[in-house]
Amino acid sequence: MDAALHAMSDQHRRVLLEALLRGPATAGELAELVPIARPGVSRHLRVLREAGLVEVEQDAQWRVYRLRPEPFAEVHQWLDGYRQIWEQRMDALHTEVARGKHQRGSTT
Repeated sequence: MDAALHAMSDQHRRVLLEALLRGPATAGELAELVPIARPGVSRHLRVLREAGLVEVEQDAQWRVYRLRPEPFAEVHQWLDGYRQIWEQRMDALHTEVARGKHQRGSTT
């Protein structure tokens, strides 16, 4: 999971991952989405591949990239604990806001 989180920490790699959410894409199509030279895009795609976030297959002269769901499921599961904390805090905030509205309404 550390490799996946590290790979996702880069802004350009996140752009590539977001594009792959819509479906498979060639390296050339992905390269058009980020303002860096093709060798840099290739390095970013290699990092994503080595982290297990994407897989690649050769289709004639094109390399087609697609997302691999397993690493994202692992990160999602890890984040669930933190999500529960966040939801508890949001529920508490909602309660305090409602309590404040109720108190303002009863004093006027």
